Amino acid sequence: MARKRRLEVIIEKMAYKRACRVLVEAGLTGYTVVPALAGYGGGRRWDREADISGSTDMVVIITIGEDAVIEAALKNLANIFASHIGVLNVSDVDVMRPELF
Repeated sequence: MARKRRLEVIIEKMAYKRACRVLVEAGLTGYTVVPALAGYGGGRRWDREADISGSTDMVVIITIGEDAVIEAALKNLANIFASHIGVLNVSDVDVMRPELF
């Protein structure tokens, strides 16, 4: 097992392609995007099924990489979060195949 950093971004669906470009430009070698079904934050609840327009859809972007690469991505992700709803977190993880990250 090898220690890496995991970055998880929850962001408006309309901004996810821009966020993914930031990850690749920072040097991350992969990511996964999954739909977020519902949530609660800022004193309000949201539900993907309650909005027929899809305007409040959120996605989760997950990536794993070296600390320096994650830090580089965070700097540019800050620009996206200046104009889009979302949250992010970074944590330490142990991975089985470190050559993939």
